[in-house]
Amino acid sequence: MTSPKPEATSLATPTRRSLLIGTGALGMAAAFPMPGIAQGRTKVVVSEAIHIALYTPLYVAMRKEMFAKQGLDVELSTAGGIAVPVSVLLANRAQFALTGTGMSVNSTLEGGKMKCIAKVAGGISLFAIAKPGLKINSLADLKGKTIATLRFPSNTISTPTYLMRSVGGFDPKEAGVNFLELPPGAQAAAVKDGRADLAIAFDWDASIGVTQFGLEVVYSFADILGPIAFSSVFVTEPYLKSNGETVQKFTNALAEAMKLLHSDPNAFEEVSRQEFPTVAPEVVKLGAKNFMTTKNVVPRNPVITREDWDAIMKHESGAGTLKKTLPYEDMVDTTFATKAASDFGLKS
Repeated sequence: MTSPKPEATSLATPTRRSLLIGTGALGMAAAFPMPGIAQGRTKVVVSEAIHIALYTPLYVAMRKEMFAKQGLDVELSTAGGIAVPVSVLLANRAQFALTGTGMSVNSTLEGGKMKCIAKVAGGISLFAIAKPGLKINSLADLKGKTIATLRFPSNTISTPTYLMRSVGGFDPKEAGVNFLELPPGAQAAAVKDGRADLAIAFDWDASIGVTQFGLEVVYSFADILGPIAFSSVFVTEPYLKSNGETVQKFTNALAEAMKLLHSDPNAFEEVSRQEFPTVAPEVVKLGAKNFMTTKNVVPRNPVITREDWDAIMKHESGAGTLKKTLPYEDMVDTTFATKAASDFGLKS
């Protein structure tokens, strides 16, 4: 994942949050921790790249106390960039990183050896939005268009560029595609006022464009990208070797969260309303539907398959965000996710 801040554009999210424990007296304890409230639990910190709806399986595991059930006291730290969680892990300020999978490879190539243990996003919630009447039936229809995006190296540019080249068979610059790079939150407005023909945006931004600017979703990039380990949880190799039990418990909770998301049609929206309270309810409602109906985006289980890995390596290499690719066998440990899916989640 190479987007700087695709979905947190209208949010005022705290940079550090602890595991929410419940309501009533326990809820008070979550807001004003009392000694011993997490007694006996193993404390771990997760460094997420940005606070983004794509990471909802993690938020479900927190909000629904699935980590607590596993005996973990989880604190979430928002790093503010896709590469930053690597530095946080290497500085021992967190134990788990959640960000674009390619960041684990770059770190390993530079000597900070990482292991990917779980998939959190198995697709990309990236959409083209435009005024009613504009039809985008294929990548070729993007030729000659001015497209509002976030600033490079955002996936709003790198993913369509990669797909135009690898699937569409054309270079966007040569085909007259003009990427209008804008600050977070400005893409839909650029389409509305005519500066761009369409915008490429993540949810929640895509749903904001639909509900608040009268635009329509005219294309989904997930449909042609297919299964991919787009966002993953990874840890350092030394941590994995010394803390296998904790890693297993963490992955168990993720597997249970994914199972809930695919069995309860209201779970994504319910947790998102809590997690993103400043996002309008109609945006959350539409965005939740997009996430759950767009194939592969919310994984059924946290297992990173070889197909997932090969796809992200091809994507990141084509997008220019990897120095070189590394093999599945070297970077992925499926032991924990496979057991978690069997014991707490969905096997397939």
